[in-house]
Amino acid sequence: MRVTVGTRQSDAADMPGLLTAHDGGPGPATASRRRLQDGLLTRPGVAVSVSVTGIVLVILVGAGAPNNNTLRLPLPFPLLAPMPGLAATLATVASITLSSLGLVGMLGAHRRGWNPSPRKLFGLGALAVAVVVNLTPVGSSDSASYAAYGRIAALGGDPYTTTPAQLGGAYAHWVGTAWLHSPSVYGPVATWLQTTAAQIGGHRPWLTIWLLMLANGAAFLAAGYVLLKTAPDPVKAGLIWVANPVLIVELVAGGHLDTSVAALAVCAVALTAQPARPRTDLLIGLLIGLACSIKISAALLGLALLWPLLRAHAWGRIARQSAVCLLVLLCGYGFYGVHALAPLSAASHMVSAPTLWAPLQQLGQATVGQATTSTVISVSWPLLMFALAWLIHRRIPPEAPLTVSVPFALAFAWILVAPWSMPWYTAIVWSTAALIPRGGPLVRWLILTTAILALGHNGGGHGSTW
Repeated sequence: MRVTVGTRQSDAADMPGLLTAHDGGPGPATASRRRLQDGLLTRPGVAVSVSVTGIVLVILVGAGAPNNNTLRLPLPFPLLAPMPGLAATLATVASITLSSLGLVGMLGAHRRGWNPSPRKLFGLGALAVAVVVNLTPVGSSDSASYAAYGRIAALGGDPYTTTPAQLGGAYAHWVGTAWLHSPSVYGPVATWLQTTAAQIGGHRPWLTIWLLMLANGAAFLAAGYVLLKTAPDPVKAGLIWVANPVLIVELVAGGHLDTSVAALAVCAVALTAQPARPRTDLLIGLLIGLACSIKISAALLGLALLWPLLRAHAWGRIARQSAVCLLVLLCGYGFYGVHALAPLSAASHMVSAPTLWAPLQQLGQATVGQATTSTVISVSWPLLMFALAWLIHRRIPPEAPLTVSVPFALAFAWILVAPWSMPWYTAIVWSTAALIPRGGPLVRWLILTTAILALGHNGGGHGSTW
């Protein structure tokens, strides 16, 4: 099956030269684009070699744990001696850079006619994932936080009021300092997954983290399989997701829950291509509800998928999808209580760098005070997000289904303007980008955005490496 329904209508489709601006086909082209298309990097052998080198470097960093860019423990077993701090940092930075350049090259080669087998792409991606999930997480300590919250719940505690520091012991020892005193900001489905892993891992945090890494890798491959089956261009989908070195470095090697959110998003978007039936709407609502019950930011996906239905005045479909989604959320959060939402409120005022709000926050705190600055940011960024989403949506090829183009535009705008933005948050953007026909410039901007965020957040939970 292919995603073909809900095609967007746009006056821009009639503008001369618009299509060539998207796909790099015949017509006016900039000198820089000509250089890129004719350059060495877009040769398949070169692009693949650069990508493989990027993945190999992150494997070496993970295998050389503990170091500056990994958790402080080796898992499931040490393969190499601990990598020196500077070497680990340089290898991680080189991995991110080469992975990004390699992906640009492979997509450029594909636009020039390179068409590798989607099955081979899936197989090579699966091989890289199989290696990475058996190594210590690189670039973030989030997986240690997941394990600690799961351990708290497995012992009968409440991860929404108890912090890893209060848990203490071996689990708390591996949690990054920034999150040691923070209760869980993840949804009930995430907590149940973390609890299951912790129940199996018991007093061995390395085993709990390893199980979470394995589950994360499985979700990544499941999303890739669905994308290869539903994308209009399976080769492009394979390059953008399952064989994407950037995502293997950020999502898989980092062990982030965003992978599972993206997998559910891919399934929900795929279902929108099916005939409109009540059962389909119920499944879409269920998938969105589960995604929101992992990370509440997935509500943007639900909002984006409702937009085409609002335009079509499909009130029955809207009611069914919304009702099931809300029911899932009520059941999940009802299990723990409304207080489970409290950590989200506290986290909503956080600002990270590099975002456009970081300098504004520093200036505001020095002039009008923290409370006023926080209020201004909280009001401003959603408005800016919707405005930017509209601009991004206008640049998407008009034949893209609304159920693909709107989630991509809204999620990408969120990444660009949200006060707290991390490279792994781009998971939904990447998963929907795999379903957009052409759209090369937007994908290149996505690569650049992810690379900049990744270079700023690769310290393995030990703080900035710069």
